[in-house]
Formats: sequence, structure tokens, C-alpha cells
Amino acid sequence: MSERVKDKVIVVTGAASGQGAAEAARLAVEGAEVVAADLAIAWERTGAAEPLPSTMGEHIHRRELDVADPQSWTTLAVWIKERFGRVDGLINNAGTTSRVRLPDVDIQEWNRTLGVNLTGPMLGITTLLPLMGPGTSIVNVGSIAGLTAHYTAAYTASKWGLRGLTHTAAMELGPRQIRVNAVHPGYIQTPMTASAPVPFLAANEALTPLGRGGRPEEVAELMVFLMSDESRFVTGAEIPIDGGQTSGGIAKFLSDAVRPPSDPAT
Repeated sequence: MSERVKDKVIVVTGAASGQGAAEAARLAVEGAEVVAADLAIAWERTGAAEPLPSTMGEHIHRRELDVADPQSWTTLAVWIKERFGRVDGLINNAGTTSRVRLPDVDIQEWNRTLGVNLTGPMLGITTLLPLMGPGTSIVNVGSIAGLTAHYTAAYTASKWGLRGLTHTAAMELGPRQIRVNAVHPGYIQTPMTASAPVPFLAANEALTPLGRGGRPEEVAELMVFLMSDESRFVTGAEIPIDGGQTSGGIAKFLSDAVRPPSDPAT
């Protein structure tokens, strides 16, 4: 590997599985010291194994974190300051899903979803900010639900809110030379998406021009770029990684509907 983030201290939340685990692994391979944070129960579910070459394990530092809890963030910040003295990157990857339609929304579930998906990234940014210097990169992991009108009311609202937080942070922290961007995954093959109804997953693939779901490692490769100095003039950006779904999903649906049966693309 090219060690594109060599010696950078990068915090990844939701790092016990799925996208977060893939991001932590790839960043470690590329030379970073990765603070891989997640709930204790999440680490218990994944067991001792890590998706890493054995030589990379020493560069992954597992820490317990409840992203919706301010004290949990403070505890993490104290440990990072004592261990590394700084933060060079933060990936607010932790998230929770809620597949409840608007008429059936429960206020406790609403607050839980926004607490993890929106308040969590805000707490991460504000708590770790004293450890961040010029050149720091922050990435908030949204969703294509934050770009369109999904039926998942609380989840969709949380991801739209995360877009606003991203742009505000990019504006406010720009004078400090701290970059803030948002990445919006589409259907990525993770444990969280695997729990969705089968018709929902099939519809996602049908609406995606590339015709498949994404893989966690494909998101991780984008994160390496955004954490590296290669993206040093990229801030306030919103980057879909969705196989073209938000760009041409509706058009694909219409195109497929009128495509002649003899067309080889069918």
C-alpha cells in the first residue's frame, strides 16, 4: 500500500462491523493509527477477529463509545489526548436505522434515531475539536435517504439534518483549515442493510444503474482519499457512493419500462 494517511490519528465510529470495520482496516493498512470506536455490545458481537492483515492489528485501537452520550465522547477525548495528543481525522460512521413510516412514528424511536445519526456527529465534532489542527478532515456518513424522500421518516430526517450540520461545520471550521464533507452511501452490503425487507433490497438493485449493491471496502477506499492530503481542497462536498442511483435511478426505471425486448441491455 502507498501509506496515504501514514501516522495520521483517525477516529472511526461504528467500527465494529460493516462499513466502519472496512474503513478502519483500510486506513490502518494505509498507515494510520485508527481509533475504532463502537458500543461494547457491538464489539462483543464481532468477537476477537478483525478484518485486518495480522500486521495491522497494532494500529487499530478499539474503544467503547456511545455516540449519543456526551460523557462517552469526553471519555474518548481524554484517552486520545493522553495516547496521541491530537486527532487528524474523524469519520462519523455510526448510525442506526428506523424503517417506520410517518403515521406510525414513536417519539422514543424518533429521538433515538436522531440522537445516534445527528446528535452523535455533532458531539464528535465539538468534543474532539480542541484536538484538531490545520489539515484535519471530518467526514459525516449520510445516506441517499438524505438526498431523496425515503419512506423511513426518522432515518430520512436524521440524514437530511446531517447535511445541514456538514455544511455549517465546513463553513465554521474552514478558517481553521479543517475540512468537513459528507458521503452518502446507497445500498451497501452490510449487516444493517441485510435486515431490510427483501423487496426493498431488490428494488434498490433495480434502480441502480450499475445493477448491484456496493461493498464496504468500496466506501473505505473513498474514505482514504478524503482522510488524505490528496483531498486538501475538498470541503463542504456531498459525495454519493450509490452506483448511480440518485443520479439516474428514476430515469433507469423509465428507460427499463420502455426498452424493447430485443435490446441486449435487458
